[in-house]
Amino acid sequence: MNKPEEELELHLRSRAAETVSIRIPTDTLESLKKVANSKDMSPEALMKFYIGQGLRQDLAKLFSERLLESTAQVLARHIQSEEEVLKIIQEIQAQTTR
Repeated sequence: MNKPEEELELHLRSRAAETVSIRIPTDTLESLKKVANSKDMSPEALMKFYIGQGLRQDLAKLFSERLLESTAQVLARHIQSEEEVLKIIQEIQAQTTR
């Protein structure tokens, strides 16, 4: 059986990175430092976390929109009624926003 330490080992792959400079309001930066400190993170790591989190949400939304658009196109090829296609798409949207 594996040792508990071996099971929890995390392997991160390095990725190409580029340095970026941005202007942040002083009070926002101070708040960021406080939150980062409370999470035992550097402000840079917290900013990367926030950017990654927001980016994943936006990419997921874009994917959903593309998938819904493709679904509507397929339905339109198989169902003659535009009204029926619209009702199906609206039902799918209602199910995914719950």
